Amino acid sequence: MTGQDSKTTDTRSLDVLNSCITKCRRCPELRDYLDSVGREKRKAYADCEYWAKPVPSFGDRRARILIVGLAPGAHGANRTGRMFTGDRSGDFLYAALHRVGLANQPNSTHRDDGLKLTNVYITAAQHCAPPANKPTSRQLKACSSYLVQELRVLRPLVMLCLGGIAWKATLNALAGNAVDMPRPLPKFSHAAECDIGSSTLLGSYHVSQQNTFTGRLTEPMFDAVLNRAKSLAELKATGPK
Repeated sequence: MTGQDSKTTDTRSLDVLNSCITKCRRCPELRDYLDSVGREKRKAYADCEYWAKPVPSFGDRRARILIVGLAPGAHGANRTGRMFTGDRSGDFLYAALHRVGLANQPNSTHRDDGLKLTNVYITAAQHCAPPANKPTSRQLKACSSYLVQELRVLRPLVMLCLGGIAWKATLNALAGNAVDMPRPLPKFSHAAECDIGSSTLLGSYHVSQQNTFTGRLTEPMFDAVLNRAKSLAELKATGPK
C-alpha cells in the first residue's frame, strides 16, 4: 500500500466485495438475529422496511482515508443499509466529517439522502449488527477477510479506527496483507498514531452515544483527529516538499 498523488482504485473490485458482504452467511446466528430485528422493529421505526442483512462499506472509492468502525447498529445501519446512518453515532460522525470538509452535508438519514464523502471510505470490523452491540471473537474472525481485501484494493494512506476492536481488526488486516508490522504492536488509545508501512494508523474513541453523551468523546476531540487524518493524507499523497 503505497501513497501516490494520482490515486487509482479498482472500483469494480469494491463493488464485487460489497456484493459479497451483503450476501454473506458465514454467521447463521447473526443472519437469524438480523431477520428477527427486521421483523420486530423498534416502535419508532414500525413503518420502516429494515435492511436486515450485512451492511456494505460506503464512501469515496478514491479515498486515502479509511474509517473503521465496530459494527452496524441494530436500528441504525441495519435499518437503513448504510454505515453509520440512522442513529446517534452516525449523527455525530457525519456532522464532524462535514465540519472538516469531508462530507457534503452534516446529516445521514437514509441511503438516498444525497450524502457524498470526499477522500473518506467507511467500513467496519463486522458488517452484521451483533446482539447488544457485542460481536464475538469468532464472528469478528469470520468477517475479517473483507477488511483485508478492502485494504488491498483501497491502499489507504490513513486508517482511522473507532475504538479498540476496530484498532485490533485493522492491525490483523494489515498483517493479512503481509505488511511489515512493528513490534511490539501499537496499543489503542484516543489520538494514538503509528506509521505502519506507507500508511498511518490513527485511533479515536468510538462515536457511540455512550461516549459522546458522557463527554468521553467531544466534538473538538474528534475534529482534531479528523483534521490530523486529513493533514497526514495530504502530506503522504504529495510527498515531502
